[in-house]
Amino acid sequence: MSQKNIPSKILERIKKLRNTIDYHRHLYHTENREEISAEALDSLKEELFKIEEQYPKLITHNSPTQRIAGKPLKEFKKVKHKVKQWSFNDAFSEEDVKNFDKRVKRFLKSETGNDVNPTYVSELKIDGLKIVLEYEKGKLKTAATRGDGDIGEDITLNIKTIESIPLILRKDIDIIVEGEVWLGKKSFDILNKKRKEKGESLFANPRNTAAGSIRQLDPKIVYERNLDSFIYDIASLSERMPATQFEELKLLRELGFNVNKHFKLCEDIEGVIDFWKFWKNKARGEDYPIDGVVIKVNKREYQEVIGYTGKAPRFAIAFKFPAEQVTTVIEDITLQVGRTGVLTPVAHLRPVSIAGSVVSRATLHNEDEIRRLDVRIGDTIILQKAGDVIPDIVSTLKEMRTGKEKKFKFPKKVSACGGDGTIERIQGQSAYRCINKNSFNQQKRKFEYFVSKKVFDIKGLGPKIITRLMEKNLISEFDDIFTLKAGDLLELEGFADKSVNNLLSEIKNAKNIELAKFLIALSIDQIGEETAYDIAKYFNTIEKIQKASIKHFENIYGIGAVAARSIYNWFKDKNNKLLLNRLLKHITIKKIQKIDKNYLLRKLSPNGKTFVFTGVLNSMSRYDAKNKIRALGGDVSNSVSKNTDYVVVGNEPGSKYDDAKRIGVKIIDESDFMKFVQ
Repeated sequence: MSQKNIPSKILERIKKLRNTIDYHRHLYHTENREEISAEALDSLKEELFKIEEQYPKLITHNSPTQRIAGKPLKEFKKVKHKVKQWSFNDAFSEEDVKNFDKRVKRFLKSETGNDVNPTYVSELKIDGLKIVLEYEKGKLKTAATRGDGDIGEDITLNIKTIESIPLILRKDIDIIVEGEVWLGKKSFDILNKKRKEKGESLFANPRNTAAGSIRQLDPKIVYERNLDSFIYDIASLSERMPATQFEELKLLRELGFNVNKHFKLCEDIEGVIDFWKFWKNKARGEDYPIDGVVIKVNKREYQEVIGYTGKAPRFAIAFKFPAEQVTTVIEDITLQVGRTGVLTPVAHLRPVSIAGSVVSRATLHNEDEIRRLDVRIGDTIILQKAGDVIPDIVSTLKEMRTGKEKKFKFPKKVSACGGDGTIERIQGQSAYRCINKNSFNQQKRKFEYFVSKKVFDIKGLGPKIITRLMEKNLISEFDDIFTLKAGDLLELEGFADKSVNNLLSEIKNAKNIELAKFLIALSIDQIGEETAYDIAKYFNTIEKIQKASIKHFENIYGIGAVAARSIYNWFKDKNNKLLLNRLLKHITIKKIQKIDKNYLLRKLSPNGKTFVFTGVLNSMSRYDAKNKIRALGGDVSNSVSKNTDYVVVGNEPGSKYDDAKRIGVKIIDESDFMKFVQ
C-alpha cells in the first residue's frame, strides 16, 4: 500500500501522536514536569505503535516508536570522531583549585599582556558514561562512545532508546554535542530488585550498570534499563558558537536537550569553591550519581587562548568530591619493576570492596610516602578511591596495632632487576631504580607498553606472548617485533597458521603511528603521555626532535628541566640512535599536514610577517591558527607593537584590537586570514 492510499485522517492522526508524544516526553525528561500521567503517555505510544504496525510505510527512523527498534547487533562498529574528545584533569582539594585559578590567570596574562580575572561556570559532574551525538539538519545521525578520544563505538540504536535524548532538534542545524548517560538510583534499585527475584547476580553500582547497559547489543535490553542523559557541551556547530559556556548551556536547553539545571556562573574561584561545598553535602539527595563539580572558564575567547594539553583542556578541571573510604589490612609489601627501571612499592591488601569493585592492591609510590604514612606490614589502613580506579592509602590506624607489625625497608638488591640485582636511589628524587637497565622484567614491561593500546596497539601480543618471545630470544629490541616471521611464531606453543597470520597482520597494520604515540612507546624516563603530545605538537617531526637542544625542550610549555634533560640525553645516546634508525626502517611516523614553508614568505614579503590574534575564530582554534602561521614561516606575538604586521580579529575582540587601531597596524578579519593559510 502506497502512502497515497492511506486515509488522510490516519496521516493526520499519526502526525498529531508523534508531536504530542515528543512534547510530553520533553516536558517529563527535560523540564521535570508532567501535564499528563505516565500511563496516559504510554497509551499514546501504544496507539502510535499499532498504527505504524498497520501502516509500516509510515514508520520513520525518528518516530518515538523507533527508540526500541532494530535487531540485536553482532558487534559495534567503530566511529572516528570529527572532533577530538578530551578528558578532564582532576582536583581534589581547595588548594588544587586555587592553583588551577593561578595557572589560568598566569597563562592569560602571558598571552594577552594584561591581568585578567576570568569568570567560571560550575557544573555538576555526572558519574556516567560519556557520549558524543551528531545531528545533521536537526536530526540525530550518529551516537558514539568516547573511546580513546579519536575513535569510539557506534551506539546509535541504543541511544535512541533513551527518551531524554531528542531524535529531532528544535532547529534544523548541524551540531555535535557531548554529554553523559546515567542510571538513576531509583531505577538501579528496581533493576537489582528484579534481578534478585530471578536469582540473578546484582549489579555493583549505577555508573558501571549504565556503561554496561549502553554496550548491550540488543536495544530492547537498553530500553528496559531506563537510562537517562545530560548534555553539557557543543563540540561543533554550523552556526556561530556562543560566546560563553553559560550561553552554550542555555542554547543546548533551547534546542531540546536535557541540561542539568544546577549550573552557576561564578565571578571568581571562591564562588566556585562555595558551589562545590554546597553540592558536596547535597549531592547524595539527587537521583543521579554526582562525583564532583566541573569548572570551566566562561569566556570562549579565553578558552581558545588557554587551549589544551595532550589529553585535557587547560581551561577546565574536575573538582572531585571526597572519595569513598574503607578500611583493610596490609598483608605484604613488594617491589614492582617499571618499564624505566623505577621500583614501585606495592601494598598487598586483604581484599575489600570499594565503590563497587574489589581491591587487593594499592601503590605506595615511593620510600618517602611509606615514611610519611608510617605504613607497616600488618597495619590496618584507610583506603580511598579518588578520581581513578587506582586506590590510595590515606592513613594508618595506629590504634589498631598489636606490636606484630613489620616496618618495610628498601633492600640493597632486587632479583627482578637482573644482573647482581643492585638498586640505587635516584639523585634528587624519592624513587629507587635498578642499576641494570636491561633486566628481563624491565624489558618485558617496556615491550608490553610498546604494543599496548595506548601506543602501537598490536592485538594478540599480550604479556604471555611477550614473555615467550623474549625467552626464545626472538625479541630483545623494539624493532625485533617488526622482523618476526611466520616460522618464528609457529615454534611457540599455542600458535597455528591462523593465529600467526592474524598477529603478523596486526603488526603490519601498526606500522603507521603518530609522533606523540611513538615518543610514548620509547619508554623515555620522565616522558609520559601528556608530555609526549606537547613535544610532538612543538616539533612536528622526529628529525627536529633529534636535532633539538635542551633549551628547545625547556621552551615547551609544561616541560621542566628534568624532563628536558631526559629526552635530550635519550636522543643523544649512541645505542638509542641506532635503535631509532632501525625502527624508522620499519615504521612510518605520520606527519602533521603543513603548507609549504616558503608560501607565506612569497605571498607577503621576503622577510615574513608578524601576526597578533584577538577574539574567537570560527574556522579553527587560535592555537591551530598560530601553528599555521609558524609553519608558513611567519611569527606570532602576544602583544601589538610597531613591529606587528597584521592583527587578526575574530568575534568579540579584546584590547589588542584597540591597540592596533591606535598604532595604525593593519587589521584583517578571519576570511582574509584564511586566504593566507589556505
